[in-house]
Amino acid sequence: MRATAACVAALALVGCGGATRSKTTASTRRPPAANTASTTTTATADDSAPKPPPPPSYPQLLPAALGTAPTSLAPAIRWRGQTAAWLRRLPSGVTLMSFDQRLLEVHLHSGTVDAGGLGWRYGPSVEGFELTRLVAGFNGGFRLSTGAGGFESYGRVAVPLQSGLASIVTYSDGTTDIGSWHQEVPTPGKRVVSVRQNLSLLIDGGTASANVGCVSCWGATLGGVLDPARSALGITASGELVWAGGESLTVSELATALLSAHVVRAAELDINPEWVAGYVYGHRGGHGRLAPVAALASQPGIPGQFLAPWSRDFFTIVAR
Repeated sequence: MRATAACVAALALVGCGGATRSKTTASTRRPPAANTASTTTTATADDSAPKPPPPPSYPQLLPAALGTAPTSLAPAIRWRGQTAAWLRRLPSGVTLMSFDQRLLEVHLHSGTVDAGGLGWRYGPSVEGFELTRLVAGFNGGFRLSTGAGGFESYGRVAVPLQSGLASIVTYSDGTTDIGSWHQEVPTPGKRVVSVRQNLSLLIDGGTASANVGCVSCWGATLGGVLDPARSALGITASGELVWAGGESLTVSELATALLSAHVVRAAELDINPEWVAGYVYGHRGGHGRLAPVAALASQPGIPGQFLAPWSRDFFTIVAR
């Protein structure tokens, strides 16, 4: 019901904001003298034509973000007149959200429990200027107490990083990469600002891990089921980030969905229904509270949709 209410609230937002129009380039060829008068009249009329409105000052939610039925890859967010995010819903129940890093960047948030404490650069809820540029939010990794990996943000370490683990690494230039720590990441010469680790890579070199059939290798599921809610974050060869989530997925199905989006490396994120959730956000024409729209129609969801303090770590996607 929360997702439905958010969708209804967001419907009014889809038409908001300026549409992008192509600019007309005037010809530089000099017309014959006989046509001078008519040409002058036309030029004057063109000069007085209304100019297209500027793009909105907030990320603009598009209709593809509001549906629940399976759909092909479709634009979901526009920013500064360009498509910044795409959404695809598969018949298998997987939702894929793709993000253009030329226009967007990742922020790693600490929750009230994981990583816990005060003073993190990005804390347990989205606040301040980040609210004005918020595009999407989704869950982080396993509880840090499980030993599945480390957590570091802006020089502060909650749990030490471990070599060889799948690592979501954000650099000071705003770009994010995914790879095995000390093997594929970090990139030499680039300053790291945050790292979230979780298990080993689910996908590496464009190939799913050889142990996708090992259920226990990818986290404890509630009730021991094979196909709980699962999520992951991947990256394509061209640098697009891809979040995948679904409410009933085997590890193999999750990997297959990511591979269909041309992901070359990926890390599994959290699993089980209470902790897998993704949102895109409508900005109500730049006025009022944000309107979260659930990426997964059947997700139980996060109380507050990351706009109120949450206990677990999470990621936000923010317009540059």
